[in-house]
Amino acid sequence: MKTPYDVIIRPIVTEQSMMGTSEKKYTFEVHKDANKTEIRQAVEAIFGVKVDKVNTMNVDGKVKRQGKYIGRTSSWKKAIVKLAPDSKDIEFFEGI
Repeated sequence: MKTPYDVIIRPIVTEQSMMGTSEKKYTFEVHKDANKTEIRQAVEAIFGVKVDKVNTMNVDGKVKRQGKYIGRTSSWKKAIVKLAPDSKDIEFFEGI
């Protein structure tokens, strides 16, 4: 079994994802093989909050060039986690 820290790789801190924090929506990069149940359990274990809903999406890698050579960045999986209304906020996103 994976630990919660294997499932959640890093938080996504962008302008659009920070607008969702007022609605208690937080965005994370997660392991490619993680399902919604594993993501829910990992967020609840790491941050001590109650998760209401989890949305996931696969993000394709971008095409990049280095001179005449063409390659691709890695594909990854993104999860948008909505907390329950009575749950506390995640402190990590407070000061940003």
